[in-house]
Amino acid sequence: MIGSAAWRSFSRGLVELAYAEAGTGDHPVVLLHGLAGTAQEWSATMRALSGSRRVVALEQRGHGHSTRMPQDVTRAAHVADVVALIRQLGGGPVTLVGQSMGGHTAMLVAAENPELVGQLVMVEAGVGGGGDAATAPVEQWLRSWPASFPDRDAFIDFFRSTGSPAAAEAWADGLQFDAGGLVPCWDADVLVEALRAVHVLPRWRAWESVTVPTHLVVAERSVIPTEEVERMRRTGAHVECTTIADAGHDLHLDQPQAWLETLRGLVTDVR
Repeated sequence: MIGSAAWRSFSRGLVELAYAEAGTGDHPVVLLHGLAGTAQEWSATMRALSGSRRVVALEQRGHGHSTRMPQDVTRAAHVADVVALIRQLGGGPVTLVGQSMGGHTAMLVAAENPELVGQLVMVEAGVGGGGDAATAPVEQWLRSWPASFPDRDAFIDFFRSTGSPAAAEAWADGLQFDAGGLVPCWDADVLVEALRAVHVLPRWRAWESVTVPTHLVVAERSVIPTEEVERMRRTGAHVECTTIADAGHDLHLDQPQAWLETLRGLVTDVR
């Protein structure tokens, strides 16, 4: 887990944004988790890179230690949060890494603010779209979570039905304590609204306007359609792609060594 000394926060209007920080360096690596995730899922990544890099993991609005019930969960609000964080860190350029919805946010940040992003890494992330049909199964999963879990083992048993044991352990680290036990650190209504903003339409124009070097990291059992990944490879500028074997959507948790080898190879080239 990420220790208490690593945590920082800053405000954007009525929203408080929490982030964890480790290491030093002039070209930070900024990590964005996916929907319903927390910075805790990047703890191994932070440990692996912090000996040579400044590494920062943001808890996005509606998640973790950040404001739980923000009024604005639009794509623009998420992008502005990341831009504010990068400026808080000194203004970039950063290596911006995002998984799932965090990868979609990272793409939009890079498209709109190329001066802040030296390199973009999209982990199991696409251009969005799909409408209500894409939102519905995720909404059903979010609303299936119990209000609380009596202990960590109960959560891991619950989560293993949809994720790997390694992912279950990492997600358990993101739960919070209250009088009823361990509780999710998000509100389902908030997350569903945020996800609908991703699924409302595919952002191909934004993708095609990304000019910074970009690396797509996809899982062997990816949830991103093959044809979407292929189109991204064809139409993006400076795009490379790596497939992580024997991994699902949480590939950074399913296959941490393969993920870290991939990421280390990318950040080694950034000076």
